[in-house]
Amino acid sequence: MAAPTATVDLSAALITAPVPIGHWLAILPVAHCITLGAVLLMLRGYPRLQAWLAIPGLAALALIDAALLAKVAADGPLTMVMGRWLPPFGIAFTVDLFGALMAFTAALAALAGGIYALADIGESGRRYGFFPLLMLLMAGVTGAFLTGDIFNLYVWFEVLLISSFGLIILGSEREQIDGALKYAVLNLIATTLFLVGVGILYAAFGTLNMADIAAKAADLRGTAPLMTLASLFLLAFGMKAAAFPVNFWLPAAYHTPRIVVSALFAGLLTKVGIYALIRVMVMLLPMERQELSPVIALAAAATIVVGALGALAENDIRRLFGYVVISGIGNMLAGVALGGPGGISGAVFYALHSMVLMTALYLAAGEIARRGGGFSLSALGGLYRQSGGFTALSLVLFLAACGLPPFSGFWPKVILVKASLDLGAWWLAASILLGGFLTTIAFGRLFLLAYWRPAPMTLTPIALSPTALRARWRTGLPLAALTALVVGFGILPEQLLALSQSAAAGLVDPQAYLHSVFPEGRAP
Repeated sequence: MAAPTATVDLSAALITAPVPIGHWLAILPVAHCITLGAVLLMLRGYPRLQAWLAIPGLAALALIDAALLAKVAADGPLTMVMGRWLPPFGIAFTVDLFGALMAFTAALAALAGGIYALADIGESGRRYGFFPLLMLLMAGVTGAFLTGDIFNLYVWFEVLLISSFGLIILGSEREQIDGALKYAVLNLIATTLFLVGVGILYAAFGTLNMADIAAKAADLRGTAPLMTLASLFLLAFGMKAAAFPVNFWLPAAYHTPRIVVSALFAGLLTKVGIYALIRVMVMLLPMERQELSPVIALAAAATIVVGALGALAENDIRRLFGYVVISGIGNMLAGVALGGPGGISGAVFYALHSMVLMTALYLAAGEIARRGGGFSLSALGGLYRQSGGFTALSLVLFLAACGLPPFSGFWPKVILVKASLDLGAWWLAASILLGGFLTTIAFGRLFLLAYWRPAPMTLTPIALSPTALRARWRTGLPLAALTALVVGFGILPEQLLALSQSAAAGLVDPQAYLHSVFPEGRAP
């Protein structure tokens, strides 16, 4: 006689109560990006109309993300599940303060980039899909920040990888194809490692829901290969974020596309890698992060110093800024290595600062090239005489990138140095300070050569198109707005510091996150 088979009543896993209206905010940003991207794709034959739909769409995305951030800050994490299946059976979007902050800041950077693109991307680039690809990129970035499912984190990585590949080759120039190849190969390797890690994780945990994984990790620590998982995720996300020693692809790729594309990449893409690293290593695998902290700290110090030295050695402004991106990633990695509310809050604050600053720096590089005739430091000069206002704006951005007061880069470095000294990691604090010192020299060299010395006789500024001449605000407005944020974060840091500390506390102790997903206790 056959043994009776066990049956599982999945009806108990279905949601019967109506979903609160506020919870729809968790998926609205992604749905908005995908829908608007599809509409813009259908308007491929109307490039001018595309642009004027995309900018209000990006502004609406920023407003939606602001509403989401306000709700999460007031009420705590919120969860929205797909198909009315309760977690861990259904795919969940779970938004905590960390994800909401990152999504809102990304939307602001994208809005600035979209406005700048009105002058930087011509009709041909629009016909080949700049604005639809930008909306798809924002769907991937926002989805990665808001998802509560680790496999769907991989899916959103793929979405942003596909769209970013389309953006980097926009124009089909030889240099762009070369940069795109390096960018795609390294990122595909990273996503493959990530997928392998997800497979091992599912085999060990039987779930892909992040809250469920965080709750089960302590019980499985003696049997599951969690150190192997942590090492795989560290390598995969380190490649995504361009951390040493897998950072060489970034300066070889980010200088090749249109300047607005480089700005969006520098501001957003590496921060998705850092976000994923913090989410997985701090919230899901905290003990493994602690054991790997010496390795992470060494990688952080090397990333900071290598990035700063690379910036010192570069003659091309775009490549110089690429190394500044890398050095900043090292500062965020230092926060991950330190752990605790202090280190993580410093990493979160630095990530938000870097998203705004690096977008602004690359947009400023576009203005430098237009005014000076190119990106080569050896051929630039006299920018101060051309425009005192632009020079002052650039100087603010340069000082913020160096971590000097009173601008936004100062405060996260103070937090990270203090956290390092509190733990006795004086050498990590020294590497942060050394990186800032070397970066200051690199930007001082840039300022002296491009702005302060007399213009060479052969200088021929790049002429703007008649459309751009009639609408100078398309380049000036986003640059000024981002610079204002850099100044505001520096002079009035209290609110952002409080939000960063709350976000860090929610990652270190994710009980509120878990309760949002499982309000009546963790599912078996």
